[in-house]
Amino acid sequence: MPLREVRAKIEMIDVQILNLIEKRTGLAKDVLDAKRAAKMPINDFDQNKMVLERAANSATERGLDGESVKRIFEILINMNIERQHEMSGEGNLP
Repeated sequence: MPLREVRAKIEMIDVQILNLIEKRTGLAKDVLDAKRAAKMPINDFDQNKMVLERAANSATERGLDGESVKRIFEILINMNIERQHEMSGEGNLP
């Protein structure tokens, strides 16, 4: 397969990844509302740890580098936490 075709496939996957990040981050309001109702803080360290462990384990099972995937999920979690802070009037995002 020519490099141009491989790169086109990668670009399509990148768009899918961005769409999923948008969907994930879009749930921040629902998460914030649920946390407020349960009188929980925005940053739920136990949940964050569970998500990171699940992502790393799932990555390893798929033959991916668990630590690298864990770092990606740390970024995703931080994006969601920042969005929740912003929605609550405490954040730095536009």
